[in-house]
Amino acid sequence: MQYVLLGLIATANLIFIFALVRDLYKKRATFLKEPGNTIAQSISSTIIYFFSTFGISDFAISTVLYRKMKWVSDRRLPGTLNTQCVIPVAVMAFAYISSVEVGIRTLLALVIAQAVGAYIGPRYVVRLPVNAIRLFIATGLVIASLVITASQLGWIPSDGTITELPLPKLIIAIILMFIYGALNNVGIGSYALTMVTIYALGMNPVAAFPIMMGACAVSVPIGATEFVRLDSYSAKLTFISAIFGVIGVLCAVFLVTSLPLYWIKWLVVAVLVYSSITMFIAYAENNTSTKEKSSSKDKVMK
Repeated sequence: MQYVLLGLIATANLIFIFALVRDLYKKRATFLKEPGNTIAQSISSTIIYFFSTFGISDFAISTVLYRKMKWVSDRRLPGTLNTQCVIPVAVMAFAYISSVEVGIRTLLALVIAQAVGAYIGPRYVVRLPVNAIRLFIATGLVIASLVITASQLGWIPSDGTITELPLPKLIIAIILMFIYGALNNVGIGSYALTMVTIYALGMNPVAAFPIMMGACAVSVPIGATEFVRLDSYSAKLTFISAIFGVIGVLCAVFLVTSLPLYWIKWLVVAVLVYSSITMFIAYAENNTSTKEKSSSKDKVMK
């Protein structure tokens, strides 16, 4: 069954790679001219996926950085968050699934549940107004910061020992993972949510890593392929992350034995809170502007 799962991950990623390569070939004369300094983006991709390997959300960090640097528009942000992480996350999944003990029934069921949720989302996300996307992403940043804070303060139980969920808990987890897969498509990362779910259901905390990496390694390529097809992503950032993001993952997996993650996570919380506030402000300003324009039109018509 483990080989079946690894085969499923490989298949989903090969489908995405084919779609991406074909799209990059069509855009070969223009995609590297998209916004942003290539060297800065290469370095940031390495760092982002280095920390992502330890469970620090690449969705959250990328959102903060890309909006600040104006590397991608808010409309294309959800698609970019999904497409850029596909190949680095696949490398993580192969590393964790091969080395961490977790029940294969639980692992396979949760991976498939998130994949189904991810398949449904992109066709609806691309139709959302930009301001709705801002609201979703800002909410996701708040959720991520709250989950990390709760974990840091010990409010989330993390002393479970089981590696296979009994049926009632498995059904609950399947429903939640389906929802997380759908939320990925609006820029709300599933890492933090998956960790909370695994802890709360009494599983060994280490089991969260193969589950969240494996689930993302199947579900994200499915949604990301749709974003590529709909041309709702940054080709340049995706191309760079496919190379330098993998370098970051490999450095984390093979070279690092210890890291002061406790203080790094508090720094991440501060950054997420700051970014969510700026996103909510942009959402509120756009709402106010829209209402003023609507009011002006009404007056003119009268």
